[in-house]
Amino acid sequence: MKIRGRIVLLSVIVLVLARFVAAALLPLSADEAYYWLWSRHLGWGYYDHPPLIAFAIRAGTAMFGEIPFGVRLIGLLSSIVASVAVWRAGAIVLKDEKAGGYACLFFNLSLMVAIEAMAATPDALAVATAALFLWALAKVEETGRGAWWLAAGMAAGIGLLAKYTTFFLGAGTLVWLLADKRQRRWLFTVWPYAGALVAAILFWPNFRWNQTHDWMTFAFQFGRLDEGHFTLRYLAEFLGAQIGLATPFIFILAAMGIFARREGSMLAPALIWPSIAYFVLHSLHDRVQGNWPSFLYPALAVCAADAASRTDWKGWAERLSHVSRRAAIPVAAVLLGVLYVQALTGVVPLGRKDPMQRLLAFGLPDMSKDIVREVSAHRASAVLTTDYAMTAWLRFYLPADLPVIQVDEPFRWTTAPDAQPDTFQHPLIYIADVRRDRPDIVKRQFASVAHCGKISRGRWNAVIEDYTAYCVRHPKKTAAGKIP
Repeated sequence: MKIRGRIVLLSVIVLVLARFVAAALLPLSADEAYYWLWSRHLGWGYYDHPPLIAFAIRAGTAMFGEIPFGVRLIGLLSSIVASVAVWRAGAIVLKDEKAGGYACLFFNLSLMVAIEAMAATPDALAVATAALFLWALAKVEETGRGAWWLAAGMAAGIGLLAKYTTFFLGAGTLVWLLADKRQRRWLFTVWPYAGALVAAILFWPNFRWNQTHDWMTFAFQFGRLDEGHFTLRYLAEFLGAQIGLATPFIFILAAMGIFARREGSMLAPALIWPSIAYFVLHSLHDRVQGNWPSFLYPALAVCAADAASRTDWKGWAERLSHVSRRAAIPVAAVLLGVLYVQALTGVVPLGRKDPMQRLLAFGLPDMSKDIVREVSAHRASAVLTTDYAMTAWLRFYLPADLPVIQVDEPFRWTTAPDAQPDTFQHPLIYIADVRRDRPDIVKRQFASVAHCGKISRGRWNAVIEDYTAYCVRHPKKTAAGKIP
């Protein structure tokens, strides 16, 4: 390996290690705690997502215990797998080992990967399987061996168990086969269909689970689009989010790589085109969350490396490529450094305006002590919530022997046991974020709901969020809930 290649490799290793350190030091987000609760009651499906994240968290906590690092371990390891896959796929597709290294570096420098690979979310696993899928198809292109389609099918099937949006990679594969006449011959062989069969077999348990649970996850994931109005607002939001999450100059290079004329492989851009079309269409009617395209980032990184390594740009494209190539790595490194420093130290005192402070459970351990004191003072038997995020956080940070019950949305906890009826015969403490306080929900199940105080969570003596506490007594016949 040339010296530059060693520098790229060292840079990737530093970035991966930084994620491991941050994952060990930062508290959980509410969604991470939510998925951790899934891992306590395993099943082949859940309300929001397929089950792979729950199995991953169960494996990580089995090794390292019920701590944030244990919850995040498998996602962190999957980012290493994804990095290797992106490097190898880039080297094959671009026919240049150095370009493959830069694809891997761009991939790890993007804020999307830095955030999602550090967090225990379905996206981390979806990104890793998407990278393996890309690598397998690159091997199909390089070797002409049909058996690599089986590897691609395995990656696709596991990817569908992580997040349904990886389905779009299948549509991208079809575009690739149709657009590249050199690969079109595969349509007349058994291999792509055998790969699709492997994917279907792996995905079958979740399909069957949905079939027996009123298609719960399918309805949630595919029922989001509001076609009732047309707006450009969400398209601007979507593009702005991707510019920020990819980092600006990596985004420019990726866009140039996607739409560049090419005589070589069309694999990476072809995998992206159907997803872009869908997300743009969706954004013309409804919001597209910034993390939804995360599974595209392996292919986007390869496209960015393609644009950076090209020498055939002309005119304004040549100038743009030159500027972006020189600025991409230092600008992304600075943005990533700022993200980590602010998350770990809160050096800029933004308080309630800091999204990292609000999203992560800073102050929850101390706040949990305040809740325990309220429980003790009122001799309560459990803590009530009306919000899945609060349920998840409290279940993770409160003592294990103190039940936490969400008295609405039982569909989120299909695998969890019902609360014991005698639990409701004692006083209970209802905790709610003041911005999401829904005492009306609790009043439908309990005759007495009395305000008993306020609790705050904060960091460095700055308040992040305020919460209201109620003492709840005298259940009505409708009183029910699950203990996740």
